[in-house]
Amino acid sequence: MYQNTTTKPENSPFLQMLFLLLFAFGGVIVFALIGIVIVYFNSGLEGIKAAAASDLRYINDFKILLVAQQIGLFLTPAVLLSVVERKKLNGFYGLQAPKVDLLLWVAVLSVCWMPIMGLAMEWNQKMAFPSFLKSIENWMRLMEDAGTKTTEAILKMNNLGDLLINLLVIAVTPAICEEFIFRGAVQRTIFRIKTNPHIAIWISAAIFSAIHFQFFGFLPRLLLGAAFGYVYYWTGSIWYAVFAHFLNNAYAVCVAYYLQMHNQSYTNADEMNLPFYGYLISAALTFALFSVVRKTSSAKRQTTIENNY
Repeated sequence: MYQNTTTKPENSPFLQMLFLLLFAFGGVIVFALIGIVIVYFNSGLEGIKAAAASDLRYINDFKILLVAQQIGLFLTPAVLLSVVERKKLNGFYGLQAPKVDLLLWVAVLSVCWMPIMGLAMEWNQKMAFPSFLKSIENWMRLMEDAGTKTTEAILKMNNLGDLLINLLVIAVTPAICEEFIFRGAVQRTIFRIKTNPHIAIWISAAIFSAIHFQFFGFLPRLLLGAAFGYVYYWTGSIWYAVFAHFLNNAYAVCVAYYLQMHNQSYTNADEMNLPFYGYLISAALTFALFSVVRKTSSAKRQTTIENNY
């Protein structure tokens, strides 16, 4: 999958990683400024101060800065890396148009792995540190609680317009930006260092999970990142991973919206209470569907190659 489309050799993967870090630093600054300008025209200086301080009374301004951060920190470095390497995005990251039947398989797969991810979240939430590390655990809990409050504020929706905005902010933007950087750029670069796809997939998934700084959600996010990574590696097109990422985030947004429209609590919308065999069924279906996606992708590639000769 990770093959050059031209004869020009790429820079070393270590230099590529350095480029990504530099571009991320510069991208955050540039797009933060762009976000601040937009917030200024929307709410003035008060809006800028409040959004920067995560004042949830200015949640719409906060969402603007959040989107700007995603674009600057994640999408910009991935795009600029292809520019530095003088490669077209299509060949560099695999932007081939997705096939409908394979999208459907990925959609079914995304539904089937949700119980497993929910169980992983439950286990992770119960994580406890030994007594001599309690101060670290308390710090992690404080960060987790702050992140949870912010997420709950973002997910508060009163109408269909709020739902559409949240789908853009929470589902569409992260799906595109994060997949381009973590699966497209990071996973691809690590693969060039250590030409083992499993190592590249799991290391990039670990980075993907760690960078969210939500320690009691590290495990499910690690598993999700690996799942997206395998989908990308097998299909050869990043759009399938973007689609799976979008479905995962959009599900949480839509469930929260549904609960609020029916005057129910949405703070634990992603919790699942299944009997043990429900999780076993989820795991079995997930592994079976991974095999289907891999075989279907392989068959489609072989057909394409044969049609070109």
